[in-house]
Amino acid sequence: MFPSRPAGGPSARPGMPGARPGGAPGARPGGPAGGGYGGARPGGGGPSFAGRPGGGPRGGAARGGATPGAFGRASGGRPVRGRKSKKQRRQEFDNLSAPTMGGGVSRGNGEAVRLPRGASLADFADRIDANPGSLVQVVFTELNEMVTATQSCTDETLQLLGTHLGYDVQIVTPEEEDAALLERFDLAFGADYDDAATLVARPPVVTIMGHVDHGKTRLLDAIRQTDVVKAEAGGITQHIGAYQVHHPVEGGVRELTFIDTPGHEAFTAMRARGAKVTDIVVLVVAADDGVKPQTIEALNHAQAAEVPIVVAVNKVDKEGADPAKVRGQLTEYGLVAEEYGGTTMFVDVSAKAGSGLEELLDAILLTTDAALELFADAGVDAQGIAIEARLDKGRGPVATVLVTRGTLRIGDSIVAGDAFGRVRAMLNERGENIAEAGPGQPVQVLGFTNVPGAGDNFLVVGEDRVARQIAEQRQARERNAALASSRGRMSLEDVFAKMEQGKVTQLNLILKGDVSGSVEAVEDALLKIDVGDEVSLRIIHRGVGSITENDVTLASASDAVILGFNVRPEGNARDMAVKEHVDVRYYSVIYAAIEEIEAALKGMLKPIYKEAQLGTAEVREVFRVPKIGNVAGSLVRSGTIRRNSRARLVRDGVVVADNLTVESLRRFKDDATEVREGYECGIGLGSFNDIKPEDVIETWEMQEIPRA
Repeated sequence: MFPSRPAGGPSARPGMPGARPGGAPGARPGGPAGGGYGGARPGGGGPSFAGRPGGGPRGGAARGGATPGAFGRASGGRPVRGRKSKKQRRQEFDNLSAPTMGGGVSRGNGEAVRLPRGASLADFADRIDANPGSLVQVVFTELNEMVTATQSCTDETLQLLGTHLGYDVQIVTPEEEDAALLERFDLAFGADYDDAATLVARPPVVTIMGHVDHGKTRLLDAIRQTDVVKAEAGGITQHIGAYQVHHPVEGGVRELTFIDTPGHEAFTAMRARGAKVTDIVVLVVAADDGVKPQTIEALNHAQAAEVPIVVAVNKVDKEGADPAKVRGQLTEYGLVAEEYGGTTMFVDVSAKAGSGLEELLDAILLTTDAALELFADAGVDAQGIAIEARLDKGRGPVATVLVTRGTLRIGDSIVAGDAFGRVRAMLNERGENIAEAGPGQPVQVLGFTNVPGAGDNFLVVGEDRVARQIAEQRQARERNAALASSRGRMSLEDVFAKMEQGKVTQLNLILKGDVSGSVEAVEDALLKIDVGDEVSLRIIHRGVGSITENDVTLASASDAVILGFNVRPEGNARDMAVKEHVDVRYYSVIYAAIEEIEAALKGMLKPIYKEAQLGTAEVREVFRVPKIGNVAGSLVRSGTIRRNSRARLVRDGVVVADNLTVESLRRFKDDATEVREGYECGIGLGSFNDIKPEDVIETWEMQEIPRA
């Protein structure tokens, strides 16, 4: 099977031509005796092994002419990573630096940076060409606030950061934001008229202001010869009404647009909004009551709006009326009657008797003609103000708007604040359908997709698409501003303080009303309630319309109370509120709402206690009683000593022991509940035995102080 082993020694391999030459058995050729490596293997053949071509030492070449050596590496081969020692790895770890956020922030030199309300650090970084992560790091480390890069920041935080980095941060006002938004769509609100505009006279917009219950709505009813007072809860106007009346003058009939603003102090915001859209103010003062705080408040709003003022002295037919006193009081505030040499017209009227109304309308028109030039272009797209808005169950969102320029027609695409839509119908103050409304005319508009805010500007645009885009961008802007204002400034110290949040109580509220102006006014009044820092008030949702199941669900999840102002639950919302144990309160007059919420907030406050002294007793003798301890034989000097009351021991004017308890009280051998002034008794203070004659025992208790 195998060829016979050739001569050459026992180390010869079968199939080879012969034994390896050179030396002892098993030695490889090319080396010394005993077997050295590096000698060339002779090529040859055999039945079992083939010879390796290209002899020579292994370390000289690889296979095919470049064979590496046994323990070497060819110079052109791939490098092999060596294993690092522990010392090297430790050294590299020590040399590692902490990761940094961003590439640093460039410092400014007082450059102005304009940011919108509710801007984030990413917006700020984009303005100054910086890394948002770097600004997050600066705010976290330098200002001690925790804010993410995309979180809406308060105006104060942005301005502090700008000052720290050397920039003058300017927060853009809502008006400037809105103007920039409209400019992107080639629109403008209230732009100046060009020379080609065809101007026509428009009726004056008259706002009636004054103190509560001075007869403003009654006066307007008498002018309009309608009765709205019966529909108002408590005889108080709860929301703005806009009406138009016609007054005969020489040469024809002139129109006047009246806006009735509420007189209660809680509706300050609504009254201020009424002054923003008015041309002339009628200040109503009761002749029997004189000038009141809200009269001055209304006067300040009118003077701030720089509009002419006509004073209507109402209730002159009432007993105790003194119109001259009213004229004298208003002189102190810069309103000097014409009969006193001033420029303000005073008219004595009686809304109940209907006297002086014609003279009042004449005075309004005379003041308007003398001080104002009221003209508007009726040929352009309509613009104006949303006076009031509500959610009608059958008609959907209904807005009362006042057209200030242009003509509003059915079918126009309209946007008001964050609400948009197409005008489906218009109604005048008498509920009659009309096809168009000119400058100075108040109308009710149907067709909005949602309820616009009271006081929002409205304008007509060319397409529904443009109206929707403007409304959506306004919604996003207001949402960012709301997030920034609702987010409290969270500092690093607050993180640990939040662990003890039990010291702070928060009342969550959901406001729903019949009209947006009422909701706004209720919210403004509630947020002004101040009961200290221990209790906070948070309005988590507000809306117009009936109370829905979504409101109840939100209240249940947030432990909130629902306040309904002139609204009621719809569908299954009432049953759901009972099932979820959600507290729903209903109000028709704002007085009750404010008083109840204020009482609730004060009820959430932790009680305040003060120490009240009950009595003092002078120790005359000390008795040692087995198993009980020392008993002080005392004389009650003042007040009453009661058993189980708290006590302290005073010696030579210094408190020796505090937080003691009168555990035993005896009068002779009988136990006593209390011992009054002038009587002797035995007092035991429990395990406290350091009692000496002439010591004084004071008893006291903690009494709760009622909050104001």
